[in-house]
Amino acid sequence: MKILLVEDEQKIADFVCAGLAARGLEVRHCDDGNVGLELVSQGVFDVIVLDIMLPGRDGLSVLKALRAAGVPTPVILLTARNELSDRIEGLNLGADDYLAKPFYVEELFARIQALLRRLAGDRSNTVLVGDFKLDRITRHASCGARSVELTTREFSLLEYLMRSAGQVFTRSQILEHVWGYDFDPSTNVVDVCIKRIRAKLADLDDAGDSAALIEAVRGAGYRFKRLD
Repeated sequence: MKILLVEDEQKIADFVCAGLAARGLEVRHCDDGNVGLELVSQGVFDVIVLDIMLPGRDGLSVLKALRAAGVPTPVILLTARNELSDRIEGLNLGADDYLAKPFYVEELFARIQALLRRLAGDRSNTVLVGDFKLDRITRHASCGARSVELTTREFSLLEYLMRSAGQVFTRSQILEHVWGYDFDPSTNVVDVCIKRIRAKLADLDDAGDSAALIEAVRGAGYRFKRLD
């Protein structure tokens, strides 16, 4: 398993690299945001561990550039303990998890393992609702001959809704299941992610009707429309 660590604090980088290597992971380290982006373009990593405060380009900017380029690699953000706004912004931008400093390498390793288990799963590789298909291997959503690629977070949210098509899920339920955290329900992280998914689904047909498959239920939450 290949991990990219983008961290400019040498002491942290040293103990993370040593700790993850001791657990059988291959770690590539750099200490600059621009270099991190370049490394992602040159090779495939299973997980990116990304500090927010970086020289060259900050971590949130790196994350935004990765998702804009369609890179779906899972990202774990490293943040200062009091940076709640940065953590929420990072999740809105497509981060999959975050870890507040200081932390133990054992916890980071556990987060990486849990994230990859969540991605791999032990369920069917395809989720079907009518003619709409979600491929768990490629993380593509398709309808007919067209398909779109989803980020890890977008895929998890869409899969959660599709597996219980027709059922309404509150924002709190979606936050707990997809993000794994009990955030204040007033945060708009779910709505932002839904908006991104709808924009991608609109490309599946000329009329953009696929975007309407995710329905907002006023005062309740969201559901994926039943197609049978």
